[in-house]
Amino acid sequence: MRVSKQSLHHPSRALAAASMRLPSWQRRGFYGVFGGLLATGAAWLAAHFFLRGAGAFGMTIHPLEPWSMKLHGAAAMAALWLAGSLFHLHIRRGLAAGRNLPAGWSMIVLLLLLTLTGYALYYVAGEESRPLWSVVHWVAGLLLPALVWLHVATGRRTASR
Repeated sequence: MRVSKQSLHHPSRALAAASMRLPSWQRRGFYGVFGGLLATGAAWLAAHFFLRGAGAFGMTIHPLEPWSMKLHGAAAMAALWLAGSLFHLHIRRGLAAGRNLPAGWSMIVLLLLLTLTGYALYYVAGEESRPLWSVVHWVAGLLLPALVWLHVATGRRTASR
């Protein structure tokens, strides 16, 4: 990280002058954990909507459904920790530099929505409200990869200027 002597006197300038690129451990962790969330969420959607079979007492739950939920919950805990680690430098630097703010704020809002709806599905939703919470959660989850791509592409484009 190269920072000019002049920027050392102004912490906000030093943060803005630093690279916005995530360290490799954080970048790999982000793509791995969020890829795992997408895979387990998609597996649950497939099992829940397409792989159920008829049993003696009605529709049966496919064995993939509970396992995908358990893995999704574990990955969600890792994602919360990882998202929190982004606040320390990446988000603070982006705010100080004023770079990529629309896509960055959109990422924050979408991650908060996913966190809140995931929490609601586990702790708040009753039988009547669960379908609504579920649809909001999985639609937001399916939008996340496009928003990550937009955030990264926009960030790279502004960094090259």
